[in-house]
Formats: sequence, structure tokens, C-alpha cells
Amino acid sequence: MTTYYSQYPKFHVAVDCIIFSFENGKLKVLLQRRPFEPRQGEWSLMGGFVKRDEDIDDAAKRILEQLTGIHNIYMRQVGAFGSVNRDSGDRVISIAYFALLDIDRVNKDLNHENSAHWEDISDLPPLLFDHTEMIQAALKKLRTLISRRPIGFQLLPPNFTLTQLQQLYEAILDYKIDKRNFRKRVSELPFIEKTEGIDKSNSKRGAALYRFNEYAYQLEPNFKL
Repeated sequence: MTTYYSQYPKFHVAVDCIIFSFENGKLKVLLQRRPFEPRQGEWSLMGGFVKRDEDIDDAAKRILEQLTGIHNIYMRQVGAFGSVNRDSGDRVISIAYFALLDIDRVNKDLNHENSAHWEDISDLPPLLFDHTEMIQAALKKLRTLISRRPIGFQLLPPNFTLTQLQQLYEAILDYKIDKRNFRKRVSELPFIEKTEGIDKSNSKRGAALYRFNEYAYQLEPNFKL
């Protein structure tokens, strides 16, 4: 057995999850009041430590399921955060992931149990350690991906209006989009299908409901909004 590794120090490895959702035209992120010391009670991202016999991606999946009650969440690795003094509790290397999910699917009892709350991305409270930096890095990656891959639909219900879809893109990209050009582009995408449903929550006339067809996208995976 090699003794080479024994001459080097061992660190804790953690996973921090930037869990995005969308509600009432606002992009939101799930935060919690830290339930233990150091810095108990301060706002933080949701996360946990990687087990000895666990791959990092599997750790992220486990933690996300424990926190939200949802299987098969869309997630992407953001990067590693390892400044020497980033965690005042001990030497911790953290791997950040962002996740996208429909807010209505989240287990509200788990939110209450974890002292977790949805906060608008544009109005975040002060966060501990480097968690604000993690959110900014995740948001940058999300903005890069959102216009060339159909990942935004993870944040919407199965059936959505074109207004909801436009508001989603505006919330993520942080700028206004021309309505006429946006809808023209949507009409050119064969995998965004109009359904027979009508959403009458905002007017008597109502708005047509659409859906994303994953199978049609796989046949013609050309996406740009």
C-alpha cells in the first residue's frame, strides 16, 4: 500500500446547491437559515458534505432530493470554491451546482423543516462565506446556457403561456425582450406546441397554453431564443 498520500493533509468536501425557480415573473433562489455553528442563523445556500463512498454528482443529487423531495432534478456543476479561509468552521472545499425546478413541485413541508425560503434573485440578503459569489457564478452559467439549450422549461409548469415564457427569459437575462420578435421566434420552433388549453387567471378571454415537446426537440435539436 502506498504511503505517498499520507504526507498530504485531508480536507472536507462539500456540495452547495443554488436552487433556482420562477414565480410571478421573478427568478428565485432557495436559501436557509443556517441550522448549526459556526454562524448559526445566518442566510446560506442549501448543501451538505460528500460521503466517503459517494461520487460528487451523486452527492449533489442526494442533497437536492433531501431538500426538495424531487427526483431527477436538472442540475449542472458550477465550479469549485476552495479559498483557504472560506469556511470559518474548518478547511472545506465546496463544489457548487445549480438546479432548476418548477416551484410548485417543491415539498413545502421540507422547506419549513429546513428553515428554507424562496428569495428574489434581485433582492438577496447578505449570505455567509462565499455563497453570494457562488450564486453569481451560477447565474452567469445559466445565462450562457438559457439561449441555446431548452433548459428554461425546467422552471415552468408543463403548460405555460407565452407571456410566462417571455417573463422567464427576461428575469434570467435581466433585460426586456421585444414581444413581437420573441413570439415570432417561438412560432418558428417546432417543439414549442400550442395546446387546446386556455389560462384565464389574468383575463376573461384568457391566453393560450403551450408546452415543450422533448421528443420533437430531439428530432431537431436546434434551439435559440
